[in-house]
Amino acid sequence: MIELLDITRIPAFFLILARLTGFILFVPLFAYTTIPNRVKISLIIILSWIMYLTLDSPALVVDGQYILLLLKELTIGIMIALVAYIIFTAVQIAGGFIDFQMGFAIANVVDPQTGAQSPIIGQYYYIIATLLLVATNAHHLLIDGIFYSYEFIGFQEMIPIHTESFAEFIITTMSQMFLLAFQMAIPIVGTLFLVDVALGMIARTVPQMNVFIIGLPLKILVSFFTIFIGFGFFGLLVSQLFEYMFETMRQLMELIGGA
Repeated sequence: MIELLDITRIPAFFLILARLTGFILFVPLFAYTTIPNRVKISLIIILSWIMYLTLDSPALVVDGQYILLLLKELTIGIMIALVAYIIFTAVQIAGGFIDFQMGFAIANVVDPQTGAQSPIIGQYYYIIATLLLVATNAHHLLIDGIFYSYEFIGFQEMIPIHTESFAEFIITTMSQMFLLAFQMAIPIVGTLFLVDVALGMIARTVPQMNVFIIGLPLKILVSFFTIFIGFGFFGLLVSQLFEYMFETMRQLMELIGGA
């Protein structure tokens, strides 16, 4: 704990504020546009003040190097949040795979959280995953992650540049994200592939039947039934997604901190 009126440590508060600002503006759930800006600003200031009173913040001098430290803290917050956001978007990518097989790929909807277009099933999965994020208190772990980031990356430490390690980390993270998305989509996509095979066999054996007319409604019906059946499997994969998201955030902090 530190003294409230220690003027020499006030610059450290703004360093904490910068890291939290970059984190809150991009991390899943807290960065959504549906959350009012006043709530985001209040959350940033309150969390920064709590962390300022809790952490052993050093006495700093406001000079040219301090400006670089501010930019460094903002960059670290953005990087940690973006890694979490990239992993979380695996849910929407899985929905995109399913929509393509269902025939819904042409019908995108506007995501009210981000303002971007997203696939219908992907948006549905994204909402369910967000609700699970809140229901399992995983958003508390996100805040814990930015708090314990100071154990790996201190106030006065600059970001070391390890080009090869960082490139390997990005490639591994992206490949794992697509693997998780494929695992979420494979039950429905595999089932629809079997439906396509069955429709192809029907088209060859019964040429009088127009499979293009019955094919799309049948695939939509089978897709909804498979999605309903596979909800338990989806919940298990989302829990693995959360675990990998926190693990990736920790790996990034270790990589930046040189641990």
